[in-house]
Amino acid sequence: MNVIAIANQKGGVGKTTTAINLGTALAAIGNRVLIIDIDPQGNASTGLGIRRSDRIRTSYDVLVGDTAIEEAILPTTIPRLDIMPATVDLSGAEIELVDYDQRTHRLTQALAVTKARWEVILIDCPPSLGLLTINAMVAANSLLVPLQCEFFALEGLSQLLSTVERIRARFNPGLAIIGVALTMYDRRNRLTDQVSADVRAVLGKVVFDTVIPRNVRLSEAPSHGIPALIYDHRCSGSQAYMALASELIPRLSERAVAA
Repeated sequence: MNVIAIANQKGGVGKTTTAINLGTALAAIGNRVLIIDIDPQGNASTGLGIRRSDRIRTSYDVLVGDTAIEEAILPTTIPRLDIMPATVDLSGAEIELVDYDQRTHRLTQALAVTKARWEVILIDCPPSLGLLTINAMVAANSLLVPLQCEFFALEGLSQLLSTVERIRARFNPGLAIIGVALTMYDRRNRLTDQVSADVRAVLGKVVFDTVIPRNVRLSEAPSHGIPALIYDHRCSGSQAYMALASELIPRLSERAVAA
């Protein structure tokens, strides 16, 4: 399985939007996809139309309890796309996990015993570098970083890269950044172009060619409980995520060959 953590310790950069729409795009081209929601806000779950009353077993139960992943999985309205939902209960998981001997490997252990039903697993991480995000990075073989085109983007990225190096050194030497996706791109703003140029100068080819524009449809879709690709597949945001999926597929294949 390709397990991809979608992470950035800064909030509001498009992690959940990326998880939902990239997952939908990958499912649309025939992949079996699972989204693991480990953000206590549960926005990925809400954005895929999962009602709170239906979240009987969640990622909290998998991480803190003895619930198998299969017991927490819910289907979505998107063919081949499943989700492990989250609730606000996860907000206390960081504290509860401290008492576990293998607190950084809870998600890894859960994935290790699950049946390989999915080709791609996307983990939607919270906007922090706490135990929940660390669990995701330890369990993942790839990291996808949504990066908002704004002044402080590189500063936050530096902190994230330092964390990735520590995860590699201590827990998961196979973790690699599969790509950085520039989000909330506004061609009318000169700062956006400057940030994009700076990020590409620092990271080179790891940055996807595709940029995700600021788009009203991307913002509206979650309130309807469906991905933007279903809400309006012709909008610029949906087209960008389909292009991003097309870029991601060859990189996943390259990692599989390298492994």
